[in-house]
Amino acid sequence: MAFKLKLFVILFTVVCISAEYISYRDYKVYKITPESENELAILKKVEKENEFFFWMEVGKVGRDVRIMVRPDKQNKFEKYMANLGLKPFLFIDDVQSLIDDQLKKPSRASRRSAKYDWTYYQNFEEIYDWMNETAAEYPDIVSLIDIGRSVENRPIIGMKIDYKKKENPVIGVFEGTLHAREWITPVTLTWIVKEFLTSRDEKIRFLAENIVWHVFPITNPDGFIYTFTGNRMWRKNRSRANFTSCGQYLDDDMSNGVDLNRNFDFVWMEVGASQNPCTSTFAGPRAFSEPESTAIENHVLRLKKEGNLMYYFAVHSYGQLILVPYSHVGGADVLEVSNYGDLFEMAIKGAAKLTERHNTSYAVGTSLDILYPASGTGFDWAKGGANIPLVFLYELRDLGQYGFLLPPEQIIPNSEEVLDSLIEIDRVARQIGYYSDGYAIKISTMLLLIALIFSCMI
Repeated sequence: MAFKLKLFVILFTVVCISAEYISYRDYKVYKITPESENELAILKKVEKENEFFFWMEVGKVGRDVRIMVRPDKQNKFEKYMANLGLKPFLFIDDVQSLIDDQLKKPSRASRRSAKYDWTYYQNFEEIYDWMNETAAEYPDIVSLIDIGRSVENRPIIGMKIDYKKKENPVIGVFEGTLHAREWITPVTLTWIVKEFLTSRDEKIRFLAENIVWHVFPITNPDGFIYTFTGNRMWRKNRSRANFTSCGQYLDDDMSNGVDLNRNFDFVWMEVGASQNPCTSTFAGPRAFSEPESTAIENHVLRLKKEGNLMYYFAVHSYGQLILVPYSHVGGADVLEVSNYGDLFEMAIKGAAKLTERHNTSYAVGTSLDILYPASGTGFDWAKGGANIPLVFLYELRDLGQYGFLLPPEQIIPNSEEVLDSLIEIDRVARQIGYYSDGYAIKISTMLLLIALIFSCMI
């Protein structure tokens, strides 16, 4: 397997680029905080016009919106916002300077080793090489899993960490980099793997050794590579099946690609997704139209037959959130998830433990309640489609000061606090009883109670 993976890296890192590398020199990012439903509606209208680049979908009143504007549009943007009664605040003066900082690598003399470390952002080849080398170094614990191919025929590779080789083991999955531009996600996951293999901390050892982990640092390899070679802010995969003209404000390349985190077959296209290929939330022509999302689906369903698939962690950025399913519901409707109360308790306690390390604050809730509505997401499908008991989505650092362009010196602090939260989530899960035979009885009782409550309301 090691030889095959090395061969794949050599063959598939030759990238077919459909456009020249995009420089973001002198692009500026403005922050606007909608203070009313009217201002929120105005921003949603501006977002649909596609003249300016929204870093995230417009969410809720009081939640910051960050809009990137190219140099020749900045005067127009400021006047346009003033005419609409909105007050933009200049937040980032030159986007390319932050990209350049992310691409810097320490000199060999200043690095702890001549190989891979976590003081810089690794590219696709470096990450896959490290996975290959780690599997060779720990052959009795680590094996590589090839779950399928991307649109451009690259392998989607994960790392299986199995210390005890039990029958019917407890299994956990980490899904990373469905969104290509979120560079902090693969390095966080490789750092966690490194800690699972090398840490002497008893709590880390317990988490590493008592669960069989399947860790996928990069589930969107084509898009991830494209962020290094073509467009640093690219989000989707690189499917060209839906190519079309994107009009006067967008390059037609924007129509290439599907948002993989809107392509899963759970309330697909219900809310927070688009059928327009030129948008960043294009959900594809149908659910599971993309080989990347289908590869995850198939692997998860295989794992359910191999053991007790307990955990599914989706890792994204940015926003400092721990989200619980489902992303299309809020308020009292969160009870559509039978064990929502348990998930919320675990996430709250995990977030509190995370804060203890570096005083980083994370919010907890459904995406609709604290971020924006979404449907067809990978982690919602893991809960509602694959029926995995404990499912969470992390939106990693930060709150928007750097956004997707988080400085490399934050990689390790970010990773440390996330691992702290994972240990706490697992501790609470055991305390509640998810590892006992009583779990199935508990869930059945909860479902019966919910049914009785609703019957009394009718």
